[in-house]
Amino acid sequence: MKLTCVKERFLFSFGLGHRFLGAVALGCGIAFAAGETLFSNWAVTVAPGPDQGTLWVFSRGEVNQGVALLRLAVDGSGKIKVEKSDVEPVDNEFSAVQANIYADKQAERRRIPTESAGGLGVVLPMFGLDESDHFLEPRGFFSLKRVGAVDLSPLEVPASAEFISEPMDYAVTDFAYRESKKTLRIARGRLGIVEYDISKGAGNPQISNKVLEKQSHQWVKLPPSSNVDFSKYLDVWGLAENPTTGEVWVASSQGLWLESADGSVSSASKALESKRVTGVWIGGSPLQAIVETSALNKGNLEGGLWRKYLDSKGDFQRVAFLDSAGTAQKKDIYDNSDYTVTNVVFMGDKAFVGVWVAGGSVSGYLLLDSKGARTHGKKSESGGPWLNGFETGVTDRDAIITSIAKFPLDAKTMALAVATDGNGISVSADTGKTWTPVLNRAKLGGNLGSVRMVPSVITAGDQSLVSYKVGKDSKITIEVFSYDMRRVRKIVSSAPRYGDASRSTDPKEDFWDGMDDAGRPCTMGIYYVRVKDNHGHVGWGKVMTLGGGR
Repeated sequence: MKLTCVKERFLFSFGLGHRFLGAVALGCGIAFAAGETLFSNWAVTVAPGPDQGTLWVFSRGEVNQGVALLRLAVDGSGKIKVEKSDVEPVDNEFSAVQANIYADKQAERRRIPTESAGGLGVVLPMFGLDESDHFLEPRGFFSLKRVGAVDLSPLEVPASAEFISEPMDYAVTDFAYRESKKTLRIARGRLGIVEYDISKGAGNPQISNKVLEKQSHQWVKLPPSSNVDFSKYLDVWGLAENPTTGEVWVASSQGLWLESADGSVSSASKALESKRVTGVWIGGSPLQAIVETSALNKGNLEGGLWRKYLDSKGDFQRVAFLDSAGTAQKKDIYDNSDYTVTNVVFMGDKAFVGVWVAGGSVSGYLLLDSKGARTHGKKSESGGPWLNGFETGVTDRDAIITSIAKFPLDAKTMALAVATDGNGISVSADTGKTWTPVLNRAKLGGNLGSVRMVPSVITAGDQSLVSYKVGKDSKITIEVFSYDMRRVRKIVSSAPRYGDASRSTDPKEDFWDGMDDAGRPCTMGIYYVRVKDNHGHVGWGKVMTLGGGR
């Protein structure tokens, strides 16, 4: 089904970084300024594009959302440049991210899975609006083939789900595509899995619903009646295929299971038989499986990160956290920090594990080698010495990292990319040593000819980037004024900024957080931002704060 416009919706911000699309109808036209790289710097997810050097980015802005297909290249200095950006809006009746992802503590609900699925292209979850106009109704999945071919694939809600009180209990939480059978498997929580067979063509899918029995541990068809006893079945949250054997690993509400090529199912781990396993990822060289366990116990999150090399006979072991001397820590850093996995990327013998603190704003990735998670040696306010994020240069601004992926940048380079909630994406061509931010870069007038506030609507405590460009090295002063032109905040004073062909903003300093000079939240309203240099140039921007605060 082709996506068509129904209405646009504002993106508002309400404390703790919790953002969602509120129901404010604006008609059917979607305005998108020429020269934009992304729809917004709120990038939801990244995934490999259809060709070498291309990357899909799903992002959402204040009044619209959509996908961008970026064509990227690396220059002689190792910096990433955007050679081309093709964009397509997505109907604002649907979203790739559920409304409560910023506050939800359930690990399986806090990731946005993607998968390359043959004739379907790249797939990612799709949510629709509930009665309160929040994206909390699982509707199926998006299919990204190329710009101009961004489709939605609805999944029916069977009668069996009629008495499941929480729709998010059957949200799409993972995908696994089996090329040999042209079948996409979709983890659907309480409803088990969906087998989406496209062997007869992507436009003619054969769909079946299966659940995993607790007693026999075998797949059976989901009963069609509306009074199904779901206590007889296991919730399914994660799927991963062994690329060597074709076996499928299944993460469930009770244990990790292994489905052989003949369809029989057996336990994959004694150590995990009683665990709530929320995710499984397979890859790397040598081949390894990484598993997440996570459960809420009296309001507290109990989680673990486990690993097994598939050429070994041993069972899964908890991932060790190693200090700079290589000594394993007695405290389980993963459990102690309430991390949940956003995605896992394998690069040779290393694994990049994207994590995000449940219900919080601390995020980044753990870098695992054969011994465990290695410290990068830098203490940080947000994540300690194991978490790679803002302090280690992954982003040039402290923003939540929502997704991590790898993609072939050219014939010789496998690149990494992260999506962030507020700072676009960052790309690395050298296995995470250096990163280049890619932001929504609409053309700015030089010598402060234009000033953009990104985003233009915030809540006190959030950040609106002051975007500007100067033609030569300058000393910049940035001030914020109320509607009646009273100065409420001086952001920087005579701060050195370089002349730049794109923009001269320093994202670590040039932002307004909705506060006045005394650190108090400014009242709801429109504010003006003045940028002056020491050469007589003045530029103005405009931003709205909703007041409040964290």
